[in-house]
Amino acid sequence: MRFAHSGLRPQVESRVLRVLNSAAAGRRLALRVVAFQAIATLATALACLFTGPDAALAALAGGGSMTLGSLAAAWGAFGGGVSGAGTALGRLLLGTAVKWLVVAVGLYLAMAVWRLPAMPVLAGAAMAAAALLVSMKSTATKQPAMKRTNA
Repeated sequence: MRFAHSGLRPQVESRVLRVLNSAAAGRRLALRVVAFQAIATLATALACLFTGPDAALAALAGGGSMTLGSLAAAWGAFGGGVSGAGTALGRLLLGTAVKWLVVAVGLYLAMAVWRLPAMPVLAGAAMAAAALLVSMKSTATKQPAMKRTNA
């Protein structure tokens, strides 16, 4: 609050609250990660197709379980809207737990139940996991640098 020069009337300054990231930006980033993972899964399956159709299906199953897990984590973390810090952390942890549960069940189904070759299953999952890192790195380089002021 400042006092105006005439008559010492209080003059209220309007302050703009700026945040680094919004919930919408987090949702967009999560969906971008899922898209990168789906592309990496399809590329891995295409490469495994030269070995045979079983290998391509196995790569799709492995990468698909990782991609589906990431989608479940994004839904869990960003599905509830804006909330307090404790609730947001709880949703983030729950989403991560659900992701790895989905991945573990998907890999189990692919290798133990459907008897798909293990190496392409793991290659598909590994390439989808690597796509997560690449998508995060490419997003971090696109964001403008923040200017810090002591105002």
